[in-house]
Amino acid sequence: MKEKVKGLFKRLRQARGQKKPRKMSRKKKLLTAAAGLILFLALIIAAVRQNKASAVKAQSQRVNTATVIRQNITSTLSSSGTISPKDTYSITSMSEGEVVQADFEEGDRVEAGQILYRIDASSMESKLSSASNSLERAQSSYDTAVSDYNEAVGKYSGNTYKATKSGYIKQLYIEAGDKVASNTQIADIYNDQIMKIKVPFLNMEAAAIAPGSPAVLTLSDTLEQLDGTVLSVSSMDEALTGGRLVRYVTIQVANPGGLTADMTATAAVGDFVSSGDGTFSATVDTVLAADLSSNVEVEALLVNEGDFVSVGSPIFSMKASTAEKLIKTYKDSMDNAQASLEQAQSSLDSTQDTYDDYTITAPISGTVIKKSYKVGDKVQNGSSASALAVIYDMSSVTFQMNIDELDISNVKTGQTVEVTADAFENEKFSGKVTNISLEGTSSNGVTYYPVTVTLDEVGGLLPGMNVDGVIIVDSVENALAVPADALQRGNLVYVKDDSVTEAQGRVPAGFREVKVGTGLISSDYVEIVSGDLQEGDVVYVAKSSVNSDSGAMMMMPVGMDMPSGGGGYGDGGGSRGSGNGSRPGP
Repeated sequence: MKEKVKGLFKRLRQARGQKKPRKMSRKKKLLTAAAGLILFLALIIAAVRQNKASAVKAQSQRVNTATVIRQNITSTLSSSGTISPKDTYSITSMSEGEVVQADFEEGDRVEAGQILYRIDASSMESKLSSASNSLERAQSSYDTAVSDYNEAVGKYSGNTYKATKSGYIKQLYIEAGDKVASNTQIADIYNDQIMKIKVPFLNMEAAAIAPGSPAVLTLSDTLEQLDGTVLSVSSMDEALTGGRLVRYVTIQVANPGGLTADMTATAAVGDFVSSGDGTFSATVDTVLAADLSSNVEVEALLVNEGDFVSVGSPIFSMKASTAEKLIKTYKDSMDNAQASLEQAQSSLDSTQDTYDDYTITAPISGTVIKKSYKVGDKVQNGSSASALAVIYDMSSVTFQMNIDELDISNVKTGQTVEVTADAFENEKFSGKVTNISLEGTSSNGVTYYPVTVTLDEVGGLLPGMNVDGVIIVDSVENALAVPADALQRGNLVYVKDDSVTEAQGRVPAGFREVKVGTGLISSDYVEIVSGDLQEGDVVYVAKSSVNSDSGAMMMMPVGMDMPSGGGGYGDGGGSRGSGNGSRPGP
């Protein structure tokens, strides 16, 4: 500085053409000294200002840089929530009455299906019994209707009406074109292949004769003997001539071919002999009447008088339309019976459900948090009734994280979640994303979606505790990485190059631009997957990054040497803020 001032004085003297200073008076000397002092101060101020401008200019030339190294990168999403049990159930009553059983207490562990309360259900027992009886009757009616329908299908198969008795047709009462309805006489049936006879025995002896006992018949005219079988024994006493009390025993015998309805015989059963004779009659000698549920029209007769028919032998054919109508009546009866049965079953089920409501069981396994009623208390049903008990399933706990619409696409079920709780400052918990709700809620123009996190271990966490969750969206190990602020628009990175002496547009002097491909991007770091960028390169950073516990990025001015280690920023540099977990291509 002193040399600069001397030089200035020298130049002033030269400008005036003075080789040597002349002697001056005392006054001139004082004025000259004052002027010199003023000039000296002015020069000092100008020099200081020039130095400050140079310092500012030098400072303006400083830029922030960082060294490219390999490290782990993690992308995360974070949110807070409140711990809830895996399942919560508040038990209410669907019935009302007096509590007669309540064998549990608050704090007890209960299992699903365990009886908690019994309410007096005496009023429902008679209703349940009545509904059960109604179902039995409906079932019986339905079974009968099904049997009748199946029988009708068999009886009227082929559109024919079939005989219900075996015997000879003595006379036919119908012909083609006739209408046959229920109880219409079709034919007289006579069957004397098996004959029967009623003979009297003394009442005391008859009482000792059992149906099925063998008997011997002696024909009155020829004294011929025939073997027979006792069909039945009358229990009614009747008086014969002379006052003898007898009971009639009915015996059947195969007709050898000569028995007629006007022949008589006596009988012997074991040691007992009849007190008189009886007259033979044919086993079948009756009118065959139709047992139809609707009218049918005879299309053609299939038998003639004198023919022998067995049970099931076709008697006449029916017109198809009337036969279908006939079957339909049985089908309708069966359907109606089925409807009645289903209604009775529904009524019983409903009554049973109501009855079951008087016994209240635990819907889930868990711990009883609240018990509101004891034996003797009156329970009321309906929405106004308070909870009888509250059960928490604490086998696992959950909480909800609200993730905004820009990040929800990066959340997947199964992702790991790191959890911390205010109540346990030095403890960490882990969990997993178990559900992502599609029902979002909007706030201040942003939609948030609830994400359910289930913790792997409950530890000491209790319902209602506040926790913070960090979802590990994505991670990559040993990635070639730069600070997020080093990535410029267009996926460009400015790499330090001392051969570049002048700024090129937005690229500062001393740097060249490199096109890169990016992978995982967190809020602090960017994975470089392609491009002319190597580990150890120094890159331009647009703004200062704040040091964190997980790693620090060292900023250096241009021209300064990096310290040993290259100003790296360590492992695990993922922030706990919102990060883009996508992996775009180059």
